[in-house]
Amino acid sequence: MSLASHLEELQRKHTDIEREINEAMLHPSVDDLEIATLKRRKLAIKDQIEKLKAQPTSH
Repeated sequence: MSLASHLEELQRKHTDIEREINEAMLHPSVDDLEIATLKRRKLAIKDQIEKLKAQPTSH
């Protein structure tokens, strides 16, 4: 998998989790722990994206 396609996939996952968080927050039946877990996953993906962007490209 190329770096660009890996970044795109991570950004897609990040957006998907953001959507899940927003939907979960609209439903009072959703547990706060579940929302916190989603937020941690989103942050971990953001960290991965930032690390990949910081890597020097080799040509």
